[in-house]
Amino acid sequence: MIGTDRPAAVALRGAAAELGGRTIWSHGSFEVPTGGMVCVIGPNGSGKTTLLRMLLGMVPPSSGEVDVLGAPARQGNPRIGYVPQRFGDTVGSAITGRDLVRLGHTGTRWGLGRSVDDESRVDAALDAVAGSEFAAQRLSTLSGGQQQRIAIAQALVGDPELLLLDEPLANLDLRNQREIVDLLAELRVTRGVTVVVVVHDLNPFLPHLSGVVYLLDGHPHYGPIGEVVDEELLTHLYGTQVRVVRTAQGDLFTGSG
Repeated sequence: MIGTDRPAAVALRGAAAELGGRTIWSHGSFEVPTGGMVCVIGPNGSGKTTLLRMLLGMVPPSSGEVDVLGAPARQGNPRIGYVPQRFGDTVGSAITGRDLVRLGHTGTRWGLGRSVDDESRVDAALDAVAGSEFAAQRLSTLSGGQQQRIAIAQALVGDPELLLLDEPLANLDLRNQREIVDLLAELRVTRGVTVVVVVHDLNPFLPHLSGVVYLLDGHPHYGPIGEVVDEELLTHLYGTQVRVVRTAQGDLFTGSG
């Protein structure tokens, strides 16, 4: 549930990100409440993936503080599940979906044993993403949507409280995009996990979002969905005209032009 007395899922206080001696963004001060689904948006090169890597403890802030789930961000935090960009390109083509989930990439913990408890956790993660039917197949034979389900299952094995995903809809057709978004929305409820997703297109996620982190003019901000889905703000953010349309049913859509 959003708005409980639990610590914020993410809290930045005067944080800045620097790579190769260049400041990517600075003056990040905001909190993301626990229990919601949040997208991270911004133009190319604005530092969206860098923000995720900072939450994972892989990139330290060059100044300020970054807390995750009430404690300083650190590498190998088992309370975080992570799905990187182009997940299928980072693993061998011969490995099966189930073996990949068994590796259980949660923080720095690579590799689960084959105890009954471990296998039960693998089963539960596969069931949670409706992936059991194709888990025995090699990853290279799976469709993009099936591969993404395996990637999410792997991130779920450690029963995380925070799920970070970097462009999970890339290269998926419209049907699979919708199914993956619906799956993440379901996991947020059934697993009580906070979901933070880097995206280029907000539209598939709009029905489920509680808020948005946006990187504007070199600074990250957070706002509730009703404040961020605004024509003036999005036009400024992307440097091109963005329209916001609300249907008679109350659904929101954004589009250029």
